[in-house]
Parts: sequence; structure tokens; C-alpha cells
Amino acid sequence: MFNKKKRVESAERPGLVVLNKPSSVVSEQFRTVKTNIQFSMVDETLRTIVVTSAGPASGKSTIAANLAATFASNEKKVLLVDADLRKPTVHKTFKVRNNDGLTTLLTDRNASLEEVIYRTHSDGLYVLTSGAIPPNPAELLASKRMEEIKQEMLDYFDMVIFDTPPLLAVTDAQVMASKSEGVIFVIPKGLANKEEVIKAKDLLEKVQANVLGAILNRVDKSDDSYYYYYGE
Repeated sequence: MFNKKKRVESAERPGLVVLNKPSSVVSEQFRTVKTNIQFSMVDETLRTIVVTSAGPASGKSTIAANLAATFASNEKKVLLVDADLRKPTVHKTFKVRNNDGLTTLLTDRNASLEEVIYRTHSDGLYVLTSGAIPPNPAELLASKRMEEIKQEMLDYFDMVIFDTPPLLAVTDAQVMASKSEGVIFVIPKGLANKEEVIKAKDLLEKVQANVLGAILNRVDKSDDSYYYYYGE
């Protein structure tokens, strides 16, 4: 399944540092994030992760895409899902069509995962775009149908990573955080203030989300952008 259907046509994708420059400092940082996540869940199997932030322009979508690529391998199939049904970006990152996607599955029970998922050139990495932007994103994500779709994803993939909207803007990320086994919180240096971060953290605690840690993004050192991870 997912081998002969929709495919990403080119391996070169702007922003996908771990694929374009696997030997770079940034790629090494993502491998460190992967290791830290694995250590944080040493006694449990972590299969669903939500990536979110307090506000916009955090770089969370780029983080989610690179994190998915880092976890994917010949032995591990990873699905990156664009669950930002308001301002989706996964289709732009991978340069694919966004006619069908998550919203297609949510609104059409006759649609199948195989029909809407893209297989990338990176071993084990697959993507599901958002599909058409709906008028009621939060309601769709909170629906029983979303839970059914998530379970179906887990039948075929070892890990599913959800790129979600910022926490302070809408409730979507809270909804998905409550449905997932772990949350990665992205903090852009110089853009997020302390009050916003604390408020976002409180929103995650209200839904008893399992916050694995945070990535401090947009930190420049020399000519490379560093991504740092720290646990709770």
C-alpha cells in the first residue's frame, strides 16, 4: 500500500534541511531532537506527535517536516499530516497538489488514505496535505471521524506527526494535543514573549497534553540556524 499511488516528483525541497543537507549542523540538531524524544519515552511507544507553537511565524511547519524526515527510514514509516486546516503549508513544502487531503477523509467516508497520501523520495516518509480549507476546522478535528482516521493511519504507519495551528489563535492544537501521545512546542527566539509561552503551556495543561519538550527556533550562530530541544 502507498507504493504506486501519488508521489512527490522531486527530492529537493526548500526548508527540508535533513534531506537536502544531511551533514549540516541543523540536521545534526534534528537527530539530537529525535534521540531526546526517544529517551523521554523509553518505557512507552510513541506513535503520535503534535507540533505546535504559541503564535504564528514560529517555523513550526518546517520543524514538523524535518522532524518527520528525521524519524523516517527503511524500517520506519512516518506520516506527516497537515492538520492546520486554516493556513496549511505542507503542500507548499513538498510542492504537491492540495485538492484532496485530510478534509477529504473527514467529510467523505468513501475516500481512502491510499488515494490522498503522497509518498516522498525519502525512505519511509509520507505526507498528507490538508485538503480544502473547511469552515469548521475545530469541529472536524474533534469529531469521531478524526479519531477513526487516526487509528487507520496507525494501522499503516509507525509514527504520525501532526502539524497544527498556533495555540493562542484557535482551539485546533488543543484538540489534537488531547488526541496525541506527545506534543513538541516550538518557540521562535525574539518573536514569542514569556506571557504568550506561559499561556500556551496552560492551554496544553488544560487538556492534559503530554508535552515532550520545546524547540527554540530561529537561533543564529555563525552561518547556520540552530534548533535546540529541552525536555520538561
